[in-house]
Amino acid sequence: MRSAICSGSLGKAKPPSDEGECSATFGGQDAMVSTDLLELLDRYGAVLWEDGRHQSNVNAFITDIHVKLKAPRFLQFSQRMLDEAVARLKEAGNSNATVNRKLSALSKLLRKAYRMGDIGPLPEFTRQKERQGRIRFLEQEEEERLFSAIGAMSDIFRRLCIFLVDTGARFGEALGLRWNDIHGRMATFWITKSGRSRSVPLTARAQKAIAASGGRSLGPFYGIDRQQFRKAWLKARQQIGLSHDTDLVPHVLRHTCASRLVRGGIDIRRVQMWLGHQTLTMTMRYAHLASGDLAICIPVLERASEPEVRPS
Repeated sequence: MRSAICSGSLGKAKPPSDEGECSATFGGQDAMVSTDLLELLDRYGAVLWEDGRHQSNVNAFITDIHVKLKAPRFLQFSQRMLDEAVARLKEAGNSNATVNRKLSALSKLLRKAYRMGDIGPLPEFTRQKERQGRIRFLEQEEEERLFSAIGAMSDIFRRLCIFLVDTGARFGEALGLRWNDIHGRMATFWITKSGRSRSVPLTARAQKAIAASGGRSLGPFYGIDRQQFRKAWLKARQQIGLSHDTDLVPHVLRHTCASRLVRGGIDIRRVQMWLGHQTLTMTMRYAHLASGDLAICIPVLERASEPEVRPS
């Protein structure tokens, strides 16, 4: 396997060493030594991704691809290797959306390695077509029952739910909120998925939910255990008779915030800014919820189709 990869690389290849490694030059660069995905991840992972849950996910993504490719060493991550990785991910039952997330991490890692001169030219990454999944959000009656059941187990969990549904914040953004990030009726999220900070105004009940956490040291929701919150959520879901609804997960609170903004007539670009989406495409999946506004088009079309009345 190693000798085949070495001889198939671009540029001038050198035979494998006694340790089984090989090297080559690309476009006049210094000789490179064969590597693998885990070595590159160990070398650049901490530089590319901040420590935390996202980095843990990335580590799992890269490791999965590494294992599915049977841990090859390479001088250049070829198009054949990329196509094989995609095929094996799909064979393992990964959806196109999951494949895209894993390929995004892989692409970022390989681009860094290429810029550092560790590997040769990169393959062409093609995004897999994703089907738009069902967007689950809470109706008012569902929210009341769910939050009441959660509140019976933990008041701070209930207040966190209120904050999430009224700000559209991601779970990690709320937990990362610090007291000095809150100024009057505004909250600024610094720890975001996109890496870009954003500020949103707070509703009266979101302010009340925060104020009740005044005794917590670093932030209103600092120190909340994700697993304990998830257990309470699942138990509450069961108690209100929705245990069968597997789409009813905590992220639904963010969807609910977005849906209420859109259905309330807020234009889609403002919703994008509120949620902190990097592209409008991500926000457009909520656009269909504003379809009721299309009714105002009818009078315009009807007037246009009316026969012109000419003066006698």
